[in-house]
Amino acid sequence: MFQLPTLNFSPEQVASVCETLEETGDIERLGRFLWSLPVAPGACEAINKHESILRARAVVAFHTGNFRDLYHILENHKFTKESHGKLQAMWLEAHYQEAEKLRGRPLGPVDKYRVRKKFPLPRTIWDGEQKTHCFKERTRSLLREWYLQDPYPNPSKKRELAQATGLTPTQVGNWFKNRRQRDRAAAAKNRLQHQAIGQSGMRSLAEPGCPTHSSAESPSTAASPTTSVSSLTERAETGTSILSVTSSDSECDV
Repeated sequence: MFQLPTLNFSPEQVASVCETLEETGDIERLGRFLWSLPVAPGACEAINKHESILRARAVVAFHTGNFRDLYHILENHKFTKESHGKLQAMWLEAHYQEAEKLRGRPLGPVDKYRVRKKFPLPRTIWDGEQKTHCFKERTRSLLREWYLQDPYPNPSKKRELAQATGLTPTQVGNWFKNRRQRDRAAAAKNRLQHQAIGQSGMRSLAEPGCPTHSSAESPSTAASPTTSVSSLTERAETGTSILSVTSSDSECDV
């Protein structure tokens, strides 16, 4: 009869390997390691009592998009406060991604607020303390400094910045993504404002030099009576018909 594999090393040793792979960010290797662990009931029970192993399973489930397993792990096992921040971020991000896929568009701040209200944090990863979704000023300052140096950090830099700020790599990546979107929107708004100012200036320069209909007609209108009187006087002296003069003046006016 086929025998299920047994655990050849202690849960503490398994947990140590999981912690190392999780810290290095090698999720693919971490997943392979967890898959190779024994599935015998006694061995599974011993493994699932260790928080580091459970957290590693949650990390792999999140990164592979297996959100159902992620929710099951987080809702059915009590975690210590040291793991809350990372697990809370994965819980929320998983629900955000599912909502975006369902709606077919990125979520705005109001959308994310509604998702958080609909899927509150389970008490297994939350001690009841109200969580703020705004970073501390020191964290924001550090993120801004890194952003000015490189708006597109690679995974290694994200992990480094996550360790420096106490955030998760996912939170760091989301902050950079949102900041790039805000900068693009601000740049587009500035371009529109400059274009509007430029067009307004061109109209202002063009208006004084544009002749109006009344000003174009005024010289001829003013000269017409003088021309008619002088012509009449001249032709009257020479005996020319007044009718012909009037006809000629009318043609000039036209």
